[in-house]
Amino acid sequence: MTAHTLPDLATFTDEAVAWLQSVAPPRTESVWGSGSDSVAVFENWTAEQEREHTDEISRYEKLKFDAGWGALNWPTEYGGRDLPLSYVLAFRRAEEAFDIPRRTEMFSVTQQLVAPTIAQWGTEDQKARYVRALLRTDLIACQLFSETEAGSDLAAVRTKAVQKPNDRWQIDGHKVWTSGASVSDFGVAVCRTDPAAAKHAGLTVFLVPMDASGVAIRPIRQMTGGSSFNEVYLDTVTLDDTYRLGPVGKGWQVALTVLAAERLDGGNLGLANADQAVALAQNLGRELSEIERDKVADLVTRSYLQRVSNMRVAGAVVAGNNPGPEASLGKLLATDTMARTSEVARLLLGRDLTADPGRWGSFAWSEHVLGAPGYKIAGGTDEIQHNIIAERVLGLPREPRP
Repeated sequence: MTAHTLPDLATFTDEAVAWLQSVAPPRTESVWGSGSDSVAVFENWTAEQEREHTDEISRYEKLKFDAGWGALNWPTEYGGRDLPLSYVLAFRRAEEAFDIPRRTEMFSVTQQLVAPTIAQWGTEDQKARYVRALLRTDLIACQLFSETEAGSDLAAVRTKAVQKPNDRWQIDGHKVWTSGASVSDFGVAVCRTDPAAAKHAGLTVFLVPMDASGVAIRPIRQMTGGSSFNEVYLDTVTLDDTYRLGPVGKGWQVALTVLAAERLDGGNLGLANADQAVALAQNLGRELSEIERDKVADLVTRSYLQRVSNMRVAGAVVAGNNPGPEASLGKLLATDTMARTSEVARLLLGRDLTADPGRWGSFAWSEHVLGAPGYKIAGGTDEIQHNIIAERVLGLPREPRP
């Protein structure tokens, strides 16, 4: 196959299925009461379990990459096949029928957020060093964006990077809500390099090795009982200029590249747990009340609406368009689905949600109910998504930046 010859999509899909059959068993229909009943939004793993799961997923991703299925829409120079996004979507649909390791957030961050950003903004040396390694998951990356007083207002970050002699930088600051910090090789850090400039103009991005001297990772205990997120302290972290990503003062533009990719990746959030809540209603062992039936039907309807929205986002991307408002709508629908899933679980289970009855598929929902509200903040707050829709769809004026 030449770089300009596309395989027939049906033939491509058949070949993908044949390869998947060679590496993974088919995913059988789940039987109620068997296997794990976890519906956690944020995993409640120990550090050892997080490392174990990360390594398991990475082994599959390496296998997939080496067989030519891992970077389908990337140029051949990065190990890809230069195929349109429609082929990526076809492969993902084929994957759904097989029992492969379920990707955690770190893998979408690494392969779909950070790798494209380095490919766009990196030097030739950085592209050669990082992009293929990220796509193959030889390296895992995290985002060092949010701070205690700079969440949705990313441009308000106060972590500072000061240029020193001999092309070196000293970074000092504190980042929060960092997923996967303990299993990451490096973090993409937004830092303030010019405190005198307008806040959007005085930022620069750095690739910070997570094992560098001065980097300290502290888990944040959540009300679910787990520690999916971390604080990362940067205390006199010294890096040479080869770790700078993009021009000095252009950190806002680099960060926007990451954020745009992040919003495209959130449309499927919550759907699997919504389906599990419907299965709960079907296996409750009693007749549902009229109110319960109404709430379950509403959840089914809204989850289908979310799936239709996801198809619109995929269609826009395949057509070469930037689905900003569509992606924002998908994120809002996802957080709404999560909230309504929690409501259905509370209604169906009552006290069994908070007092463990020892029955499969009941008390496990407590982690969903406690974790789901977090996604109103994660990946761009609901308020940010509303603003995007207001500006780009409704044409409302944008609030001027200081």
